Amino acid sequence: MKHIIVALLSVLIIGTMIYTASQGRAYHGGEAGHVIKDFGTQTTAVTQEEISRKKDNDEIEQETLKALRDKAGNIGKFKVSHDYKSRCASCHGMNGEGIIGPKLFGLQADVVYQKLLDYKSGRKENLVMKGLLMKLDKEALRKYADEIGEFKERAAALQE
Repeated sequence: MKHIIVALLSVLIIGTMIYTASQGRAYHGGEAGHVIKDFGTQTTAVTQEEISRKKDNDEIEQETLKALRDKAGNIGKFKVSHDYKSRCASCHGMNGEGIIGPKLFGLQADVVYQKLLDYKSGRKENLVMKGLLMKLDKEALRKYADEIGEFKERAAALQE
């Protein structure tokens, strides 16, 4: 009985598909597709008011983008290493401004190094940090700490 019902439904679906295709332009909007084409070919006179409104909208959009860039820390402020980008930037931001992780910008290299050692050893609890630092040696931790310690100077150099 199941097979008979499935066969009847299949025939019904295929029949509906053939009927729809025979009506023409089924997948292009049918007759409504012609109406939309006609709207596209009509020329409209653009008024001076519409042009000024568009300029106002563009200016508002540019101001909004500038505000978002400033709020996001403007990724291109200064260059960071590929290692920092791949391990740290997703939580601490491209410039150490902090996203979901704490702010690193302005911290001294020795302070950062000690914190990294604490996370690696488990003295500070954070599974994400411990997982990221588990396979790194002290030399690599020092490299990260020194780079993060330079963020403030790098930003100041760009301001000049």
